[in-house]
Amino acid sequence: MWIVKLALRRPYTFAVMAIAILIAGFASFRQTPKDIFPQIEIPVVSVIWTYNGLSAEEFEKQITVYSEFSLSANVNDLERIESQTLDGVGIVKLFFHPGANVERGLAQATAVSQAILRRMPPGVQPPIILRYAADSVPIIQMSLSSDTLSESELYTYGIFRIRQQLATINGLTLPAPFGGKVRQIMVDLNPAQLQAKGLSARDVNNAINAQNLTLPSGTAKIGDIQYKVKMNNSPSLLDALNNIPIKVENGVVTYVRDVSHVHDGFEVQPNIVRADGKRAVLLQILKNGHSSTLDIIKAVKAKLPEMQAAAPPGLKIDLLADQSLFVEAALDGVVKEGLIAAALTATFILLFLGSWRSTLIVAISIPLSVLASLSLDRLVGDDDEFTERDK
Repeated sequence: MWIVKLALRRPYTFAVMAIAILIAGFASFRQTPKDIFPQIEIPVVSVIWTYNGLSAEEFEKQITVYSEFSLSANVNDLERIESQTLDGVGIVKLFFHPGANVERGLAQATAVSQAILRRMPPGVQPPIILRYAADSVPIIQMSLSSDTLSESELYTYGIFRIRQQLATINGLTLPAPFGGKVRQIMVDLNPAQLQAKGLSARDVNNAINAQNLTLPSGTAKIGDIQYKVKMNNSPSLLDALNNIPIKVENGVVTYVRDVSHVHDGFEVQPNIVRADGKRAVLLQILKNGHSSTLDIIKAVKAKLPEMQAAAPPGLKIDLLADQSLFVEAALDGVVKEGLIAAALTATFILLFLGSWRSTLIVAISIPLSVLASLSLDRLVGDDDEFTERDK
């Protein structure tokens, strides 16, 4: 063959090519993302509406049905729409045709959902719009526990401190923590006093909202000095909320304190996390985009000593469910099996042919071919992505 003749005439050229393949192959291996799942594009988008306290029947009539109608009329390339409504929650799933531009559909769904907010019941917040991705999975978990800090302090530190410290890591997503108590100003109503005063919960809500505002007050220039003007729009102390007037009847003023009690409390706790039998907080670290699972976990572990040093006294930070162990074990298994295969192949060639030269050629060509394929794959790009239609 001509390539064999060329190799015999120019041995140093092919030796340099082999070294170049070796270097490029190892470099490509180090840069190739190493994950649990491949990059899979699923053409499904979810629009999640929430309105606490509204029954499933009313939620479907007031929110879910109208959202479905608006999305079907304004989002392109839809194959079908499915929805599910529970008490206080409505989930609308948009399934796109194969080959559709899901990013454009996501933008259209966001624009439509924002536009129909005025049609929704008062107080409805914009929906959460998510795109499905098979590789957006928890890759490691972080537990916050303490013998001295309360559940509220653990939750507050996790959501406002830990998340900010980890947010700079490329490809990492941190949802809200599980467990803990969320601090909230609570207004505990007294139904008997409300009935006696002829008031409803809506009257108390309107009074607090009307007199607890943050409004720009402007400035006032007196002589050569310009002063900032601060109006008494929002109470500066918690107890002042109890003194907000609700109504005046026959010269008698009814205050918030007469029909309820305002205090510093917590939201209803939907879940509890325990570490060694004690209340704790759990943070799930998710992977997104094209980042490598190993790179993300290594970056998290590198930041762990810094986060522990900056944490309040008594706070313990532990890492749980480390998925990088499985990825590293899989990579080690591939390398180990590859070396065994190469060794067995070379051994059989040596036994049957009895030629050290042929054995050496095969032993070198097998890893070089694997490294060459890695280099070409890295050079071509991320063509390993496939969509739902390719299955």
